Amino acid sequence: MTQATQPQQRGILLSEAALHQVKSLQNRQGQDLCLRVGVRQGGCSGMSYMMDFEDTSKITPQDEVFDYDGFKIVSDRKSLLYLYGLMLDYSDAMIGGGFQFTNPNASQTCGCGKSFGV
Repeated sequence: MTQATQPQQRGILLSEAALHQVKSLQNRQGQDLCLRVGVRQGGCSGMSYMMDFEDTSKITPQDEVFDYDGFKIVSDRKSLLYLYGLMLDYSDAMIGGGFQFTNPNASQTCGCGKSFGV
């Protein structure tokens, strides 16, 4: 895992590799978008991670916003109860590459790493 870009006081941590990748994906979209990270019921272990770009105009007062060098990560407060301290990393490895979630709140995770239980 690569180093986080900010100290541990952030609710959602982002590695340099993940920051580089999301900024690259954002640039391909050609818009000023933020990354919304959340959870929903489902998946192998009970809850699944959600992650998608959205327009910054959809940020509400009920959202927590984390700024990384001008790039915003947004999470609703209910999801943040399950995600606080989450490390989002990225690997370009041919096998097992992509975004990886390391969640200190998860008591179990599935083999694919995209769902968890508490």
